[in-house]
Amino acid sequence: MALEITDQNFEEVVLKSNKPVVVDFWAEWCGPCRMIGPVIDEMYTEYEGKAIIGKVNVDNNPGVSAQFGVRNIPTVLFIKNGEVADKSVGAVPKAQLTAKLDAIL
Repeated sequence: MALEITDQNFEEVVLKSNKPVVVDFWAEWCGPCRMIGPVIDEMYTEYEGKAIIGKVNVDNNPGVSAQFGVRNIPTVLFIKNGEVADKSVGAVPKAQLTAKLDAIL
């Protein structure tokens, strides 16, 4: 299960991380979010020790969502050294997400 990221722990977990971070912005009512949710959870297991994989519920954490201009969900941000290195919007294949993460590892 991917790490739960909130407005409160975002800076500590994501911005101060010495590993690349994948952040999935999602909501319970979002159909495409439910499609990529299991993929994000798989990546959490597969990249353990190499990258941080987490999820932000946009309904419960509007601050981080606004900070990164997330208007459409699911949006997946790939963050390295506190900066957005890449992003993906919409339900995309796992291979596309892993390729983006592998590029910043």
